Amino acid sequence: MSETVTFRSNGNMAAGHLAVPESGSGPGVIVIQEWWGLNDQIRGVADRLAENGIVALAPDLYHGELAGHDEMDKAGELMTNLPPERAAKDMSGAVDFLHSHEAVSSSGVGVVGFCMGGMLAFMLAAQRGDVIKAAMPFYGFPQGDSTPDWSGVDAVIRGHMAEPDDFFPPEAAQAMEADLKAAGKDVEITIHQAGHAFMNEQNPLGTYERELAEQIWQEMIDLFHTTLT
Repeated sequence: MSETVTFRSNGNMAAGHLAVPESGSGPGVIVIQEWWGLNDQIRGVADRLAENGIVALAPDLYHGELAGHDEMDKAGELMTNLPPERAAKDMSGAVDFLHSHEAVSSSGVGVVGFCMGGMLAFMLAAQRGDVIKAAMPFYGFPQGDSTPDWSGVDAVIRGHMAEPDDFFPPEAAQAMEADLKAAGKDVEITIHQAGHAFMNEQNPLGTYERELAEQIWQEMIDLFHTTLT
């Protein structure tokens, strides 16, 4: 069962795609979009999580704007022009909405994100360590001035990055992993010999790796079910 929902975001309203398992309950997970926006593929990620017993909410960070897979310039513009403060508020509002939803059986919430969403998943884990207890970011992470204060992280983090990846260099991901481990955080970053966006079955960059993606999907489901109680 899926529907569009609205939720409060620091005095304003935001929207998202909510998917609930047939059983009516399960652990809660936030799904964060790629730079294309809240498109059918990201909605499909939330729906697939629900098919596997997880209550999933994908917030619409672009507030209705979308870029097609043949509109990379537009996607880049949308990502660049996304107000960081608004994105942070919308994600936090989504966390509060999901955490308090009657279908969510877990005391904490998880987060999964892809590309831009992978970067934001790390940032959400740092921002909302009071609720985020598991995170699986894909081929995206904060770099340079966007790096958050990691002290608030209280999540089990299992990241999956690509090599080669001109957007998010794997060596920088490994350096971030070392910093997080030195701070006592439970984090593992796996570098896959695959192209950026290797999880996206719509194959926008021609880099989809079906066998690898299916393997990681099962790891994702297992992580959320075992960590979020």
